[in-house]
Amino acid sequence: MNVTILYAYPHDGGYNHAVLEAVQAGFSSRTDSTSADTPVHITTLDLYKEGFDPILRFDAEHRRRDLIHDPSTEKYRALIADSDLLVFIFPIWWSGMPAILKGFIDRVFVKGFAYRYKGILPEGLLKGKKAWIITSDDTPGWFARFFEPDYGKVLRHQILGIMCGIKTVRHDSMHYMRASTPRRREAFLQRVQRFASRVRV
Repeated sequence: MNVTILYAYPHDGGYNHAVLEAVQAGFSSRTDSTSADTPVHITTLDLYKEGFDPILRFDAEHRRRDLIHDPSTEKYRALIADSDLLVFIFPIWWSGMPAILKGFIDRVFVKGFAYRYKGILPEGLLKGKKAWIITSDDTPGWFARFFEPDYGKVLRHQILGIMCGIKTVRHDSMHYMRASTPRRREAFLQRVQRFASRVRV
């Protein structure tokens, strides 16, 4: 199983980095020499450390429809094409994903690679792949559930599901970080690590 972790958080000392380490540890526990489980190959793409340029550029000579041939994003398309499971780890800022992750989707999940139009409706070209979304935010869970329109839902439904044909197998949300306790934070880390140690696609 090929796993690509798409990580979008700039601070190595923050909670999202602890989430990343827990997920990596869970997957790594399946890859030791004593494991009888299906081999897991893990690639972590840290968008900030990668220095990924999130700005989408096109003009009359460099058309948006030709982004599938952009050499600067070719390695990312190849990585996604080879992945069985995409793991998204990011904080919710202003009800949505960080700009660097949105820009990655704009530039990499392009027409002809991730989707095409069949008549008036989109057809996902990444069917068979799965996704796991892990988010954190500073909003009480009940408020996010009833009053916020995004909080990871746009990525799960519109982008991955409807447009790309990728099924999200799980969405873990750590709500209300600013009022969380060490015990609750640790419990969340243990939960995502356990799921990483046993998920199959």
